[in-house]
Amino acid sequence: MKLDILAFGAHPDDVELGCSGTIAKEISLGKKVGIVDLTRGELGTRGSVEIRNAESAKAAQILGIAARENLDMRDGFFINDEAHQMKIIQMLRKYQPEIVLCNAVNDRHIDHGKGSKLVSDACFLSGLRRIETELEGEKQTAWRPKLVYHYLQWNNSQPDFVVDISDFIDIKMESILAYGSQFYDPNSTEPESPISSKNFLDSVKYRAQDLGRIVGTAYAEGFTVERYLAVNSLGNLM
Repeated sequence: MKLDILAFGAHPDDVELGCSGTIAKEISLGKKVGIVDLTRGELGTRGSVEIRNAESAKAAQILGIAARENLDMRDGFFINDEAHQMKIIQMLRKYQPEIVLCNAVNDRHIDHGKGSKLVSDACFLSGLRRIETELEGEKQTAWRPKLVYHYLQWNNSQPDFVVDISDFIDIKMESILAYGSQFYDPNSTEPESPISSKNFLDSVKYRAQDLGRIVGTAYAEGFTVERYLAVNSLGNLM
């Protein structure tokens, strides 16, 4: 199945927090989108692998994505080496996306920066035909995405561009709330974590609102780029 966009997250819920509004918008425009989670988030303070699996499936249904996979890398301990790069390359060649979305280049959680560099490096390597891969017994052909964008996460990085998600903020928040074990629940008896407070959950929405305010829309999501952006004319800019 060929996809237009493939979004990678170091953990289940990274994509929902970072760029689910953009994903929902692109799907509404007829694009096929998939998500690949690198780990199961097994080191998370709250919940369990089984719960996170069910939550990620629910979030995928809410967003209406075409495919979701998990590469079962070790939460907290995966590294950017050949073995891990090859797993990413297999996914890139399987889905042949034009655009890849991935973790922030620098962020509070060490897996985010590692995941960002791992996916970015694999996107380049995936285009080299002398790197041979197989999936389910079939040889794959080389494929390199045209564009790689990094969604903003915890750190207050400055975006290179933003996407207006004003009509999709509710879907974004619904997909995040699918991870009931991770975020604010006043009835939860599990330990507190940096993302389980009401303030954190509220911050997701008011950050999108602030990015929207800056560009004259209600809500927006921010991204950084790896190369210059190009537009056909000045009229393409908001």
